[in-house]
Amino acid sequence: MKRYCLIFVNLSLLAALATPANLYAKNTPVTKQAPTSSTYSPYADSKIPRQVYFGDTHLHTTYSADAGLVGAILNPEDAYRLARGEQIRSSFGLPVKLLQPYDFLAVTDHSENLGLAPILKEASLELLEIPWAAKVAELLKKGDLPAAYDAWAPRVQAQDDPLKGKSSMLNTPAWKRITAAAENYNEPGTFTALIGFEWTSMPDGNNLHRNVIFRDGKNKADQIVPFSYYDSGDPEDLWAWMAAYEKKTGSKLLAIPHNGNLSNGLMFDDVTFSAQEPLNSDYAKRRQTWEPIYEVTQPKGDGETHPTLSTTDEFADFETWDRGSFGPQAKQTNMLTREYAREALKRGLAYEAKLGVNPFKFGLIGATDSHNALSTTREDNFFSKMAVFEPDVSDMRWNEIVVGRYPKDRPRNQQHLARELNASGLTAVWAHENTREALWDAMMRKEVYATTGSRIRVRVFGGFDFTANDINRSDFAEYGYAHGVPMGGNLTGSASGKAPVFLVQALRDANGANLDRIQIIKGWHDEEGKLHERVYDVAWSGERKLDKDGKLAAVGNTVNVNTASYSNAIGASTLQAFWVDPQFRSSERAFYYVRVLEIPTPRWTTYDAKRLGISLPTDVPSSTQDRAYTSPIWYTP
Repeated sequence: MKRYCLIFVNLSLLAALATPANLYAKNTPVTKQAPTSSTYSPYADSKIPRQVYFGDTHLHTTYSADAGLVGAILNPEDAYRLARGEQIRSSFGLPVKLLQPYDFLAVTDHSENLGLAPILKEASLELLEIPWAAKVAELLKKGDLPAAYDAWAPRVQAQDDPLKGKSSMLNTPAWKRITAAAENYNEPGTFTALIGFEWTSMPDGNNLHRNVIFRDGKNKADQIVPFSYYDSGDPEDLWAWMAAYEKKTGSKLLAIPHNGNLSNGLMFDDVTFSAQEPLNSDYAKRRQTWEPIYEVTQPKGDGETHPTLSTTDEFADFETWDRGSFGPQAKQTNMLTREYAREALKRGLAYEAKLGVNPFKFGLIGATDSHNALSTTREDNFFSKMAVFEPDVSDMRWNEIVVGRYPKDRPRNQQHLARELNASGLTAVWAHENTREALWDAMMRKEVYATTGSRIRVRVFGGFDFTANDINRSDFAEYGYAHGVPMGGNLTGSASGKAPVFLVQALRDANGANLDRIQIIKGWHDEEGKLHERVYDVAWSGERKLDKDGKLAAVGNTVNVNTASYSNAIGASTLQAFWVDPQFRSSERAFYYVRVLEIPTPRWTTYDAKRLGISLPTDVPSSTQDRAYTSPIWYTP
């Protein structure tokens, strides 16, 4: 008790002495000697990206006609609430929550007939005076979703818009609601609500879609009505519209193409869309300016590469969709070279050698393209692409036609079904803060990467003077930026002819699977004008060794199909690599990007079979290897 009292007394005495009057009395001034530098904290005012932020740049709500007309009732507010970590109810009443909140989200509803379903349901008298709109409204009221969709979809493909010129009654009010939701949920430093929309060019049913992302907020975005396919299906016209918006508002935009695998050879074509003229340097400059990144993976197939194009890459056939487009034309093999990201990156090198500018110099991201306001990418929490595909035991969940409905007698080898959807993907952004401006700027400089749904952390730097010891530096990021370039960067050859050196660090998803390996994919354009590619395994788990052909054995597979489970007894939680290109020639243009593979885990259909008590389909894999693709680093002689 005496000790307690003594402490009490001493504390009281200290409290009495430590009053502002005693510390800062006029007769006892307190002085501090300023530090030698202008600031002590190394992070104050720093623009070095020290954190990676995960989110989705492509999500639809009931404000997209092809979502609202097929059962989606959730709006942009619902999408942001889920992304921020709240539990909500799906369109058909199921509770939904993410394992981990997102850092950012862009709601990108289709600009064509924007807000059609919710505004029809509100029984807008002006809108219902149009016979076609009244017919669709009546079908929605009856709950006849297939008929409502069929009354709308063919008119989109034909650009026969009965509401053309009536944006004041539909697009304008819907757009202002969408931008208001983004403004309401945007919280700089905590959660970023990016404003965006999808321009849905569908010539003959082929996919030339772009998601347009705004750098600023509602006050700028509300000065326009989103550009639509009804205005033009030509990407060059979209770029001109974007330029006009920037001139009008002083703001900035970028566009993100996606699903080249459904473009039937149009996404990375050798000729312009309207004029059908060979690509020139002006076109290449404009495309590089307006489209700095590409959505390389999403539910409608993975777009990195194709086994026909990358015959020596054992991981090339991943969630491949190659059965044509939304239109009637069947897929032809010669279309593939103009559809997949790796091939486009290689062809871009040839264009640069010819034109002096690379039209296909893009970074890589992933997104969900979900049409139910639910961005869910984990295999064990996949609510699919459309509201009508939500988890249940109905035939719709697995067997509904996603691509290949029109014409209705299209053969099975030209169709893709709901069970073939891929639970993908996410965009990872290296930025100095979680704000609209910082995230947008990082996308513009291509310091981004794609994952197929998990939150693998990947960092890569390229330079000429890195050493093996640099991979373990405590100031890894600062040193990397000071002596090299990050993903999305450019290396220019020096007179010494040194080969580029790469430092790579990868960390598994804290709530996911261990890592199998790190690979570096190189593409190059040789002095004879030929294009090449090679996949290098540069780090891996376990005691495996490269064989005589430079190939690495599979990591193994712990997936138990009956219990829909796996074990992290194989693989590694972290991997890192120091790698020098062994076949470098200083005269050859090249690019390098990193692919990180996880160990096998159950595919979403395997989780479904276990939970819903239904038979596992035999035409899709029972396990999958989620992965990350970084933006390339380019080398120019």
